[in-house]
Amino acid sequence: MTQSFEQAMAAFQPALPLAVAYSGGADSTALLLACARRWPGQVTAVHVHHGLQAAGDDFERHCRAFCERLQVPLVVQKVDARHASGQSPEAAARHARYRSIEALAQHGPVAFQAVQTIAIAQHADDQVETLLLALSRGAGLPGLSAMPAQWQRAGLTWCRPLLQVSSAAIRAWLKAQGTDFIEDPSNVDERFTRNRIRARLMPPLQACFPQFRDTFARSSRHAAQAQALLQEVAAEDLKRIGVPPDIKAMQTLSRPRLVNLLRHWLLSVYQATPAAAQLDELTAQLEACRTRGHQLHIKVGQGFCVRRGKTLDWYNPQLLQPTSTPSCP
Repeated sequence: MTQSFEQAMAAFQPALPLAVAYSGGADSTALLLACARRWPGQVTAVHVHHGLQAAGDDFERHCRAFCERLQVPLVVQKVDARHASGQSPEAAARHARYRSIEALAQHGPVAFQAVQTIAIAQHADDQVETLLLALSRGAGLPGLSAMPAQWQRAGLTWCRPLLQVSSAAIRAWLKAQGTDFIEDPSNVDERFTRNRIRARLMPPLQACFPQFRDTFARSSRHAAQAQALLQEVAAEDLKRIGVPPDIKAMQTLSRPRLVNLLRHWLLSVYQATPAAAQLDELTAQLEACRTRGHQLHIKVGQGFCVRRGKTLDWYNPQLLQPTSTPSCP
């Protein structure tokens, strides 16, 4: 169920010390202010300067001034968040933020290295936008699961305590505090798909389905539960079949179970994510691989799946050349 800002913050029980990802916008300002009041002396703010806007320096100055008033330490990370060809600008910026915060936890100031929890201010409207983006791209269960409220990464606990709070509720609370914040002009630039969803789809959804934040979130939770079950099955199959996976053993699986295994193996061992068409081709080739001379060399993610004797292997030619020409027994 959708919560008020106060309810969400009361339910938030992070391991301390805590760092808040702070952009200077309304959502992160509210989260930082509430955390600083609740856990004085235990909160650090981290601001990532993406280097993508001329106003980025003004954002940084605003964040420094606000943290000085709060008496909260601020760490500023400057990153190159330009996107590669074919990559979403939003995804590139998000990955740059996560990498920079992880680097701080490992090699940053001593006080920051003690941080146990990272709090991010994404909210219920962000969750709906993420789900709609996933649907528009024909995503599977991982995409339909949208954003988790909590996860572990790089030895840190990452939390989104406001995922059940609407953007309007956050801004109403912030207005009641008399606190100013930055309005990032890029958030209304409709060249970005997420902004078009926010501007054009969210208002009619609110008019037609007033409870859509709750019902959409419930669907995402169902998808996440189903995905967790599939991961358990894939982990058991991979343990039984072995790493690298044995081709004959994989051929005993049904096609849905084989696809599930391949996706899990590629992601868990190589951090490779295949496109749907690549996975379809790989599955079809594995099912047809019945003779000693049947070669496999299929583009998957940023690398290639190849047959090596009785097993399937994957390599990225940009990182590591194969040790030998793929061969069959």
